[in-house]
Amino acid sequence: MKVLIKRLDKELPIPTYAKPGDAGVDLYSTIEASLAPGERKLIPTGIAIALPPGTAAFVHPRSGRAITEGLGMVNAPGTVDAAFRGELKVILINHDPENTIAIKRGERIAQLVIQRVEHAEFVELDELPGSARGEGGFGSTGKI
Repeated sequence: MKVLIKRLDKELPIPTYAKPGDAGVDLYSTIEASLAPGERKLIPTGIAIALPPGTAAFVHPRSGRAITEGLGMVNAPGTVDAAFRGELKVILINHDPENTIAIKRGERIAQLVIQRVEHAEFVELDELPGSARGEGGFGSTGKI
C-alpha cells in the first residue's frame, strides 16, 4: 500500500518502520514544549498524508514514555480519515501528578498505524436478532 506524504518540516525524517513486523511508524514533534502535571497540548508532526480510499490512520501513544513519564494521548487512538489532507497533530497529556514532561523538537511522540476500514450500511430494525450475550451489561462478563 502506498501512502502519499508531504513533509511540512523538511528537517524531520519521513516516518519509517523501525523493525520488520512493526505495526506503526513513529511521529515526531516539530516543536519544543513542556507539559505540567495534568496539562495537554496539541503538538504538530510536520507531515500531511493522503491515504488510499478504504483506509484510515490511527495515532497511538508510545508505550515507553507512558510507563516512564506518564505521557499519553487525550484521544487515543486518534483517527485520521482518508480524505484529511492537513498536518497531523497529536494531543498529548501529562498524566504524572508531580513532574513536568519536556518534549524536544525531533523527538518521537506517537505512532501511526494504517489500516483498512469498512463502510457499514446501517439497517434499522424494530428488534435485533438474538445472541448468546444479548443485552447483558457492560464489559466482557456483562455484570456491570
